Amino acid sequence: MVNAWSLAASILDGTFDEDYPIMKIEPEPAHSDYYYDYTRNDPEAENPFTEAFDYLMGESVTGKTPWIYESPDGGKTVYRYERGTDPLKRELVDLNVEMADIDDQYSHHFGNNTVSPYITKTFKYEEDAILKQAEEYIAKTYELHYTSDKGNYQTLDLIESIGDAEAFCRSNAIKYLSRFGKKDGKNRKDILKAIHYCTLLYHFSFNDNSN
Repeated sequence: MVNAWSLAASILDGTFDEDYPIMKIEPEPAHSDYYYDYTRNDPEAENPFTEAFDYLMGESVTGKTPWIYESPDGGKTVYRYERGTDPLKRELVDLNVEMADIDDQYSHHFGNNTVSPYITKTFKYEEDAILKQAEEYIAKTYELHYTSDKGNYQTLDLIESIGDAEAFCRSNAIKYLSRFGKKDGKNRKDILKAIHYCTLLYHFSFNDNSN
């Protein structure tokens, strides 16, 4: 056990650094190219990495980008140089700017009306499967009696025409969320209806071309 007298004696004797050496924290070992090669088992796989540096390394190792990325400190400081050029001519990278450039490339490639690939194929809470169920439920609502056969009009179109669509969708989403677990217990349809109205609220709030 170290006490004040022992520390004082070491300082006076000039042996403090020897008696109480500072522990050096070794940096984490760099991952191998094998670790970053996410296409090794599936050539069509999408980049699964969520950390910016790991994502860039995955793109580099698989040849999806012309850049070679390096970092001496596990991704805190990142350099890049173009594949096939002199590594000594590398340049410092701002990860935020680099990832923004990649997002812009995806937007340009896939267009404004297409969703870019998921950054991961692993959904811990099965969100993709749940959204698929919601999509199937919403599709079935178009077969119900309140959809007009002649003009494909719904009651919601009339509500939108008087400017109340957002409020209507918000209120219904709240209604179905509030009654979940109360009326009819934990009814799956309550959640699906809430998701539907949240989707419609998103549409009328952000995608309505009339605004």
